[in-house]
Formats: sequence, structure tokens, C-alpha cells
Amino acid sequence: MRIRWKGVPTVLFGDELLDKGFTRGRAASDRVNESNRTFRVRKQMSRMVQTSSDTIAEYLLEVVSTWPSLDRMPDFDQSMIEAAVGTDMYRKNLASLQWAASQIRVVASQNVKKITRTANVEFMHTCRREAYGRISSIVGQVGKGLAWLNESREILKVLPTIHSDEPCVVITGSPNVGKSALIRALSSGEPEVNSYPFTTKQLHVGHFTSHRLKVQLVDTPGLLDRPMIKRNAIEMQAIAALEHLGSLVLFLLDSSESGGASVEEQLNLLEEVKELLPGTELLVCISKADLLDPLPEGWGDVDVPRTKDGHPAFSAIDGQGVEGLRELMMEKVMEVQRGTPLTLPEGWYVRDPDGAV
Repeated sequence: MRIRWKGVPTVLFGDELLDKGFTRGRAASDRVNESNRTFRVRKQMSRMVQTSSDTIAEYLLEVVSTWPSLDRMPDFDQSMIEAAVGTDMYRKNLASLQWAASQIRVVASQNVKKITRTANVEFMHTCRREAYGRISSIVGQVGKGLAWLNESREILKVLPTIHSDEPCVVITGSPNVGKSALIRALSSGEPEVNSYPFTTKQLHVGHFTSHRLKVQLVDTPGLLDRPMIKRNAIEMQAIAALEHLGSLVLFLLDSSESGGASVEEQLNLLEEVKELLPGTELLVCISKADLLDPLPEGWGDVDVPRTKDGHPAFSAIDGQGVEGLRELMMEKVMEVQRGTPLTLPEGWYVRDPDGAV
């Protein structure tokens, strides 16, 4: 399931919602045509209460229905929501709108009954004012939730769209090791690059096609060598990508230490990534290899230069080793994609010659 956050409409604030409901209530009242004063006021007050409550309750339920259900979305999307805005708050605020819609309809029902059962015109007006007051109070109780959803929509709509039916290579490592530069060299993606410790502000997705297979490249925010509990939301987005996405994880190691992280810190992070991904293919590559002295074996002569430890090496600056790395990645991805030759992907079926499934 693909989540299109940009397609989720903006959420009205509490005062905007009340104004919308009460305006429609007044319009419904104006359409009453009755010569008898008592009957006319009864119809007017009833319609104002019923129309206003219906407008507000239906809007709240519409918001709930247009926001994707956490229970029906992939683990990656759940993890991204947890990192970006928090799944507990997501559930809580949507549930509060359902509660509010139910309560508003109860209030409307109670006060419409009072209005229809009396012949006292002043009491009819009192019942309408009482209904509006209680409805306003209920909307006020969920006002912070409406504001939270509106703000969260702005955050969530910049999250990347990942296609589960296409192979995905997750590129990770410490800050400033060259992830964004490699993405630019490999694909049509143009990740944003800024000069502060987390050079990639959020996940960016690039693509390239090789051997008629479209491959997604996910550029994760740089991870720091520190405990999970101390990581910020940007780092948790990277963890979400690592845990739930990759057909292959490319770990970039900057042996030159020009990015600011020592080799020891980077190796500690590598061990943590291995623990997070016990069943995922992981390829360790040496970035910024043009800064090494001596240069890796085969530098300038072979497609995939390698260090003395056997790790493939590349430089996104001069392009050395990039195409060879692409082919090496494709070999790894194709191995993962093959899987068991006689097993169809989940959801596929076989039709026999008679047409039966």
C-alpha cells in the first residue's frame, strides 16, 4: 500500500470547524417557510442544531477515514510515523475525533428532542444555545488534536514514497561519509546537501535502472555512534529504513576520517547495523578512496578497486569505482530477488488450463 500524504487534505482548526458547522445551521434555518410562529421556530431551532452537529461530526469522521490506518500499513511506514510524529499520538488524536463525533451527535439528539417536545418558543432558543455551547466545548476538547494533525500532515507529506515491489538499496553510515554524493553519482535523485553534522536532513530516494530492473536508492541520515535511546528523530528515520526496507544495505566507511568520525566509531556503528539486520545482505564499501594513501589496489585500472581488506572502494568526486560498484550492487540485488525459483511472490496465483484458480 502506497501512502500519499500530499493527498491527505489539510485539517480545519477548532474555530474554523465550528464556524463551518454553525454557518450551515443558519442557512438551514433560513430555508424554513412556516406561517405559524411556534412551528416555524421549532423547525428553525431543530434544523440549526441538527445541521450544525451533522456538519461537524461528519467532518471529524471524514478526517479519520482519510488518514491511513496504522494497522493496515507496512512496518516501514509505521516506523517512519513513529520517528516523525509518534504513533501513540497518531492513534490518540484520531481516536479523539471519533469520540467527539459520537458525543456531538448525542448532544444534538438530546436537544432536538427537547425542542420538538415543547411549545415554549423561548425554551426552544435556550435548547439551541445549550446544544451550541456543548458542541463548542467538545470541539474545544479536541482542538489540540486537530492542530496536531494539521501540523503532522506537513511533516508526513515530505516522507519518501517507497515501492515495495521494487528492490531497494539502503545507503547508510556515519555523518559526512559521502552518502548523498554517491546517490547523485548513481542515480537521477538529487538529495539535498547542507553543511551541518547531519548532511541529509531527511530520507531521499533516488533510482537507477540496470538489467531492466528499477532499483531504489534510499539515502539515510547519518547515524552517530551512540545508544538507540539517545538518537533523535532524524536518526530514527534512518533506523526505520534499515530495519524494514533494504534488499541490500550499503554501509559506507570513510577510512580517511575526513567526515569527522574516527574509523573506530564507524566500525562500532557497523557492528550495531549488523545486529539490526541479521538477515539482510550488507556490503561494506570504502568511500572517499581518492584521499587514501596508498590508493586501493586496482585504482584506475579495474572497475571495482579494493582495499587490502577486500572492501570495494570508490570516489564519488572523480567517479572512480562508481560504475563497478553499481554492477556489484546489481549482482547482490539479483541474488536477493531470485529467492526460491519455484516460489511465486505473495498474492500471486496460478490458473490451470481450464481457467480455475
